[in-house]
Amino acid sequence: MRRFSAVIVDDEGPSRRRIRQLLSGEPDFQVIGESDNGRQAIDLLRRSPPDVLFLDVQMPELDGFGVLEAIGAKAIPAIVFVTAYDKYALQAFEVHALDYLLKPFDQDRFRETLERARARVTTAQAAELSEKLRAMMAALTPSPRERIVIKDSGRVTLLDTSTIDWIEAADNYACIHCGEARHVIRETMNALEKRLDRRMFVRIHRSYIVNIDRITEMQPWFRGDYLVFLRDGTRLKLSRSYRESLKAFLSEGSTLSF
Repeated sequence: MRRFSAVIVDDEGPSRRRIRQLLSGEPDFQVIGESDNGRQAIDLLRRSPPDVLFLDVQMPELDGFGVLEAIGAKAIPAIVFVTAYDKYALQAFEVHALDYLLKPFDQDRFRETLERARARVTTAQAAELSEKLRAMMAALTPSPRERIVIKDSGRVTLLDTSTIDWIEAADNYACIHCGEARHVIRETMNALEKRLDRRMFVRIHRSYIVNIDRITEMQPWFRGDYLVFLRDGTRLKLSRSYRESLKAFLSEGSTLSF
């Protein structure tokens, strides 16, 4: 009988004990290590690489994604995320064919996870897993913060792009809306679009770029156009020519659909 080694990384003691208890009922699994923090987990995984890693997503100091980045894609085993993330984050994991355990989980769900883990370890899917995991890390790991230089009356401000709600074109200028604040810079929308993080910002009209996290609702308007509603009540037009760009941001689990 093929035996599988497992490592458990979770900062919550009850969660680690629960996983260890369930694995004790599986004769082909052996726990070879545990850790309650991400930094210790890195050393453990380098010393004793397991077949399957049960990894908590949210941990102090260094989270699960930081652990995976530190050990490198080539050394990453089959991953089972143990997480309290909401269903939308979990669906992001599913897109990349990775399994997860949503706290609290029952024995049936755990055994289903083990079956998937066995398949990944014992078949050619193991090599494919590394590629999918790299794609997942690239999609979910935040990029370094981009800052835009704002010059006004001799003052220079470094604007964190994560604070931007939406941007409006004004000839060769752009008006940046950040809550109650407004900033005008001499830059075209095309140039700004290239500079902004494509995972955070989307162009919905030749005159508008929006932070995707600020969108709360969309309503059909006329001739294929839509109205886009932001958290602060702002209404912007989504033109037909930019609909596909916005659709690319929306997963099956999104509350937005059209």
